[in-house]
Amino acid sequence: MSDEALPRDSMEFDVVIVGAGPAGLCAAIRLKQINPDASVVVIEKGSEVGAHILSGAVIDPAGLDQLIPDWRDDAECPLKTRVTDDRFYWMTQSGATRLPSFLMPPLMNNHHCYIGSLGDVCRWLGARAEALGVDIYPGFAATEILYGDGGEVLGVATGDMGIARDGSHKPSFTRGMELRGRYTLFAEGARGSLTKQLIAKFGLDQNSEPPKFGIGLKEVWQIDKARHRPGLVQHSFGWPLGNSTGGGSFLYHYGEDLVSVGFVVHLNYDNPYLSPFEEFQRFKTHPSIRGAFEGGKRISYGARAITEGGFQSVPRLVFPGGALVGCAAGFVNVPRIKGVHNAMGTGILVANCVSDALAEGRSNDELREYEDAWRDSSVGRDLDLVRNVKPLWSRFGTVLGVVLGGFDMWTQTLLGLSLFGTQSHGKPDRSTLDPATACQPRPAPKPDGVLTFDRLSSVFLSNTNHEEDQPIHLKVADMALQTSSEHDVFAGPSNRYCPAGVYEWIEEGAGPRFQINAQNCVHCKTCDIKDPNGNITWVPPEGGGGPNYQGM
Repeated sequence: MSDEALPRDSMEFDVVIVGAGPAGLCAAIRLKQINPDASVVVIEKGSEVGAHILSGAVIDPAGLDQLIPDWRDDAECPLKTRVTDDRFYWMTQSGATRLPSFLMPPLMNNHHCYIGSLGDVCRWLGARAEALGVDIYPGFAATEILYGDGGEVLGVATGDMGIARDGSHKPSFTRGMELRGRYTLFAEGARGSLTKQLIAKFGLDQNSEPPKFGIGLKEVWQIDKARHRPGLVQHSFGWPLGNSTGGGSFLYHYGEDLVSVGFVVHLNYDNPYLSPFEEFQRFKTHPSIRGAFEGGKRISYGARAITEGGFQSVPRLVFPGGALVGCAAGFVNVPRIKGVHNAMGTGILVANCVSDALAEGRSNDELREYEDAWRDSSVGRDLDLVRNVKPLWSRFGTVLGVVLGGFDMWTQTLLGLSLFGTQSHGKPDRSTLDPATACQPRPAPKPDGVLTFDRLSSVFLSNTNHEEDQPIHLKVADMALQTSSEHDVFAGPSNRYCPAGVYEWIEEGAGPRFQINAQNCVHCKTCDIKDPNGNITWVPPEGGGGPNYQGM
């Protein structure tokens, strides 16, 4: 009997939510605030709520203010450090020039924001949701969408557990469970595996620009108390990236002598030899940066894809039976390096629409009210104002692009119009690499184990763990194409764009062999985005596998 023919247990709910990030949890909380009798379940592929959550994070509290107005009075809320010093720098190899604050558009001001760990915020939100009666099931990865006879979404099924790498059933084999709902909300975050399927099946991207992404790498350090500046927020662009490669850094002081340091590289870069991980390590050696870490200790590491397409790339959000929420649809404000407030905002917005639909006795239809409302909401206004910044960076390079992007934000703020209209993003990120023959390798900085590190010691800090005897969750569709193109034409960029040492090209007598160290995967999904042929697909491993981030 095939696995598909084996029976699965099924549970019925009013609303099924896939993903216990800020969007999914805020949707669940808002649903129960409006209707305490509604049955709501949240499933989360991480081993616990927050285990797979990674963000800078300087959080605009707009979403929290709307959902839980008294959150500042809750002693358990982990957001304690308010921004007190907001700085922006242009970096060269030997220096850093601070840009005057008066040049920055008002939207870029961070002084009303808070610094903390988004993972910890999600753990706190999870507890608030459970106190309201929300069922939360961590360690269960949604791997299948359930459809009705008319093509409407009826819910999801979790993955089977206890399958060996060869596909056989281990003694621990357990069939997945069906979770069916009147509405199903997909809050998987950037490049969600089920979200991709929904966008393709329902053509949700027919009227939107291609999605765009970056990769964000982050470390948390415990630093010398004498060097700690609580409330300091520092961003930069420029070195070590060239003018044609978009990206930048962040450095946040918060908590008990903690510093979050991170680096973002836009994934439309063209040099196949570029390694975001190595550029991050190189960045920390800058004379204006390295001093902050003297006498300190690195305590956490992680990486995650970031949605960067913004207003133009948001697909249609609704389909029969459900909706896309948060970063699954791409609501990050790129110049602000913020998406949490918009994820929360869309969670609240969709919950309001679902609650109205449930009250009307509806089920498994389109939530058109949500689709019609988001552009005129605070989320839509936030993204509309910055819609041209990313395209201008990509088209004109970092220096001129930042100037033009700032000018565009100012004209929209002061005059309510853009001289640039709405710019296009162009081709998808997987299509931007140049052949290796047209590029020069960039020597990697040698890790010293004090300030700079290698990938494997970094992955160790992410607490990543997968059951080794399970099917590889990184699917290569055509291995011959991987060799002839990814290796032969582009010099194997997978072993450089991956921040966790998952991919290796091993030269053997019979030719190059593509090795996948799936147990290292931190679920950043960069490979699913940047492979030049779209030949690698990330799917969820056995539930609970992956990183177990603490304080990220």
